[in-house]
Amino acid sequence: MTAAIPADPEPSHRARALGSQLAELADRQLYRRRRLCESPQAPLMEVEGRTLLTFCSNDYLGLAADARVIETFTRAAGEFGVGSGASHLINGHSRYHHQLEEALADFTQRPRALLFSTGYMANLGVISALAGRGEQILCDRLNHASLIDGARLSGARPRRYRHADPADLQRLLASARSDKATAMIISDGVFSMDGDLAPVPELARAAKQADAWLLIDDAHGLGVIGADGRGTLAEIEAQATSARDANDTNRKLVVGFGSGDGHGGLGGRTPPGSLEGGIHGVPRGRHPAQNEPKSQRGSVYTLGEQQVPILVGTLGKAFGTFGAFVAGSDALIETLIQRARSYIYTTALPPAVAAASLTSLELMQAEPWRRDHLGQLVRYFRQGAAELGLPLMPSITPIQPLLAGSSARALDWSRRLEARGLLVPAIRPPTVPQGHARLRISFSASHRIEDIDRLLEALAALPTTDHPSTDHPKQGAPAT
Repeated sequence: MTAAIPADPEPSHRARALGSQLAELADRQLYRRRRLCESPQAPLMEVEGRTLLTFCSNDYLGLAADARVIETFTRAAGEFGVGSGASHLINGHSRYHHQLEEALADFTQRPRALLFSTGYMANLGVISALAGRGEQILCDRLNHASLIDGARLSGARPRRYRHADPADLQRLLASARSDKATAMIISDGVFSMDGDLAPVPELARAAKQADAWLLIDDAHGLGVIGADGRGTLAEIEAQATSARDANDTNRKLVVGFGSGDGHGGLGGRTPPGSLEGGIHGVPRGRHPAQNEPKSQRGSVYTLGEQQVPILVGTLGKAFGTFGAFVAGSDALIETLIQRARSYIYTTALPPAVAAASLTSLELMQAEPWRRDHLGQLVRYFRQGAAELGLPLMPSITPIQPLLAGSSARALDWSRRLEARGLLVPAIRPPTVPQGHARLRISFSASHRIEDIDRLLEALAALPTTDHPSTDHPKQGAPAT
């Protein structure tokens, strides 16, 4: 019989230290807690016994609770069971996984795609598989934590350049030690806490110059922006082409001005019920250039596989399901199957999740009104916020950060909104830089114009004080 371990009346030094650290977090207004939600993802949710109008989900297209996605999930679970039971390399790889990978490759216009269980695992897996000791990885300072951790855990030397600053990236490339080749440049496509876009063309040129991989994590862009919802790369292509075409048109005009800026500009609030623009101002459906014969298309530049060889996407945001993927060349995907530890040594996504994601992808492409309506909401909100003088950060995406500055102010704003029946959580360090706490307002295609009016009314009632600058935070000394 095993002897019982005697109870120790005194907690260990390490246990006491944990208590002190937690108390310090609370004192600094940085303590986090979970809310108990008792309803599906939707604008109106039951949260801890209250019905709240939420502006915090990443369910950008409103597909998480779509009846057709749920029906597919239920049917596939009845066919394959709930769990996959093993890793992809044992016997956990179903036909739904295979079909989803093929569909994602087609959607991203890459030769192949590989499923991962989460976006975090996708980034850790691909970075550690392609970079290691004796090399360096260059990262945007505001990259998602999974990209930063992936660089650190790879064994390579991570160096961070100033946010969205190609000149500082070039400085780091020029100052690299001769014995440390640059293995990879990594960046978010849409930055999750700011909503701005990475300067992908400049990053692609820098990667080519350094003979390095370029990884773009487009978790918050795919499905939401760009022609056909193909994400940040398609959005940047469309903006550049549209700007060039506008310049050509201006040269031909004798007199007269357009009524809009072509990129979701706000010459006036879009009236309720109007779905006349995509999220970047392109009419619903395919981008105009995609209706021309391929030989006649005049893109300013292309951000395809050659320019961005590693594209990471997630399924838990615009897709409304769960999981992630990496898209790229056949050689890249085969290398990840052989080397990516976060792919090899984990259970595959449930087949039903893969099946539901297939339905989400089909709906995403068949129902462009979702992106159109989302674009309308963003434009309407930004116009209303401008009229109120609110310090929004520049963003064309459904991520609309309202800068508070201090954590105390962000928490106060969030509590005041919740008292009025709105859920907009405060985002504080270390998720964002010190002094740049904020409300991260996010929209879904399930929101209505009336919901935005209610949000603007509540924001207008917040205490009026001098607002902090919406410039990106000073980043100290040059990145190292």
